[in-house]
Amino acid sequence: MLKKPLIDDARVRRALAPLALGLVLLALWQAVCVTLQVPVYLVPSPAAIAGTLLDDWSLLFDALLVTLRITFFAFALATVVGVLVAFLFVQSKLLEACLFPYAILLQVTPVVAIAPLIIIWVKTPAAALTICATMMAVFPIISNTVLGLRSVNPGLLNLFRLNRATRWQVLVRLRVPSALPSFFGGLRIASGLALIGAVVAEFVAGTGGSSTGLAYQILQAGFELNIPRLFAALFMITVTGVLLFALMSALARFSLKHWHESEAEA
Repeated sequence: MLKKPLIDDARVRRALAPLALGLVLLALWQAVCVTLQVPVYLVPSPAAIAGTLLDDWSLLFDALLVTLRITFFAFALATVVGVLVAFLFVQSKLLEACLFPYAILLQVTPVVAIAPLIIIWVKTPAAALTICATMMAVFPIISNTVLGLRSVNPGLLNLFRLNRATRWQVLVRLRVPSALPSFFGGLRIASGLALIGAVVAEFVAGTGGSSTGLAYQILQAGFELNIPRLFAALFMITVTGVLLFALMSALARFSLKHWHESEAEA
């Protein structure tokens, strides 16, 4: 009997391929900056960005923690609200028809336009920023969860009805398991949107002080023409977004790999 290898070569190649491409692009970026002697206040080299990241690590890391706190609170709130709203929608098509257009408004309304009002109405800055980020992140969870809850096997649904299953039993034992792949897809999208919403809300708020996020550090670096610090802050935001997406993907793989084909290993 053949034993399964501890390390999947195909998975390792898939993980190393984008990393190798990134290293090549960074090397080209560094070579262009050095060869053309590009001023650091225009486009800093990767070496200059890395040096700034090390020198200002304490400042940038503290700012990252502030942004992450808002992101995680917004993501958790969006998940709870999104799932509850989706459960309500799937119980009544009339309710869904009445309220779903208003859920779409959360997606199409620019946070930049409404954030100043929320900041004025909500006196606590952290709560205001969390609400703004939640508004950006909640719609994908509502949309994907509703889609998953509606996409049940008709034969299984008829079987449940034939056995006189209650609405609660149909929801918990049939609709929820069927909706998990779509739900995790919504989490992947919402995690990035929560981070974007937190950064955008910080941009709009534009407040200084000790409890400032990465957006304020970007604004301050732009005012001071400290472009390497600006790029370092952008780098931290980008890496954080990638890690959040990877975390949601790992959670989906852990939850679904043993029973659903979307995460089954080839």
